[in-house]
Amino acid sequence: MPHVHNHSQGEASDRGLTFAIVLNLLLTLVEAAAGLLAGSLALVADAVHNFGDCASLVVALAARRIARRPSDLRRTFGYRRAETIGALLNLTALAIVGVFLAYEAVRRLFMPEAIDGWVVVIVASVALVIDVATAALLYTGSRNNLNLRAAFLHNLGDALSSVGVIVAGVAVLVFRVTWLDAVVTLGIAGYLILQSIPLIARSVHILLESVPPDIELGELIADIAKIEGVADVHHVHVWEMDEQHRALEAHIVVAGGKVSDWRVIKSAVKERLLARYRIHHSTLEFETADEASCAACPSEAGH
Repeated sequence: MPHVHNHSQGEASDRGLTFAIVLNLLLTLVEAAAGLLAGSLALVADAVHNFGDCASLVVALAARRIARRPSDLRRTFGYRRAETIGALLNLTALAIVGVFLAYEAVRRLFMPEAIDGWVVVIVASVALVIDVATAALLYTGSRNNLNLRAAFLHNLGDALSSVGVIVAGVAVLVFRVTWLDAVVTLGIAGYLILQSIPLIARSVHILLESVPPDIELGELIADIAKIEGVADVHHVHVWEMDEQHRALEAHIVVAGGKVSDWRVIKSAVKERLLARYRIHHSTLEFETADEASCAACPSEAGH
């Protein structure tokens, strides 16, 4: 039954992503046309960001479907990391868009252009409604999924930028202030860059098979060594396959007189790894104290 539930939940997320793609594509076309007609860089910037959202949602949807493929003889861990790769692609694109918009905003500050405030306010208001609806579709899944979180951030950024564009349009109508359009664009760019960089680092952390950020390797090794019957722990490797799945491999040296209890020791080690470190998949090799250790792993100084 749990498997069926997860499968249904995944299909629901896919439907939400598909609907969000259609909404954002239509919005992109409307905003781009309106921005060019009105002369608003902030509106064009919002359209560019929305187009980035469309691409990010397509990548997110494709990554989710690939990630569900079962393991095979070439991908023995399955395709889970497809979503992490998708997130990295989306977040990198988000950062690049932010840099581009920052450049355009600074250029517009020195070369201001006429702006049609009414067009800006009306189109940005429609965009805000769509952005909020799209973000709501992705919110639940984004809490525990880096891939969906990247897509959610795209749309949350759009919602915030739409608010900024509306403010800029009102400023043009009421105060005839056109420079605020470029300032709002600069703020949007800064938000995109600041939001994307930490998640890019998180994606790279997973892809490099680094130790999970909430685990201190020395403490984990010391914790396992405290288990009765364990004399030493070495050749320890801990990594994340994705945000929800962790793995460990290690050599466990059994204390003298406890060799016959190795199954009990194995059970205790696995229970502790699961309870304290959320490590479900562990591969343990047991050795006796007088057994010759195997050759050191490449570049594992300190293990």
